[in-house]
Amino acid sequence: MRETFCSSYGLQLEVDAVVAAIIKFMKDDPKRTYKIIIGTDSQGFADKTADFVTAIVVHRVGNGGKYFWRHLDEGGKFHTLRDRIIREVMFSLEAAHVLLGELKKQETVDLIPQWEFEIHADVGAHGPTNVLIQEVVGMIRASNFEAKTKPESYAASSVADRHT
Repeated sequence: MRETFCSSYGLQLEVDAVVAAIIKFMKDDPKRTYKIIIGTDSQGFADKTADFVTAIVVHRVGNGGKYFWRHLDEGGKFHTLRDRIIREVMFSLEAAHVLLGELKKQETVDLIPQWEFEIHADVGAHGPTNVLIQEVVGMIRASNFEAKTKPESYAASSVADRHT
């Protein structure tokens, strides 16, 4: 896994700096509740390769948010849409485990406002990914994360998508 993310302004940040920025953002308005969301989107190409973008979104519920993203070059071939969607979910789960590990370290040091954690998958009931919903949601829930699909999966289908 690539260890740096870009801020929405394009600054390169290591994971610990991303966590510090998330904590600062949450502490700026500690009375609010927060959602930390991870989603990945991909762009497939004619030669069966794909570009992947993972986004970390910090949503200050009812009052905006901020995000970080990284571009991932898988380098492999994806012969089916299912293969590519499963890889998107795997990238999101990998990022979630790294991010949560860092957040848990900081949580013991800092008092962080209340937050929830979600994984957004770029699958929905309408379109070719509808047959994958159960499998993808099952993968995410098996890792003990809350799963969201389209139209609620904005971290993948909107934020990550804008950088593919």
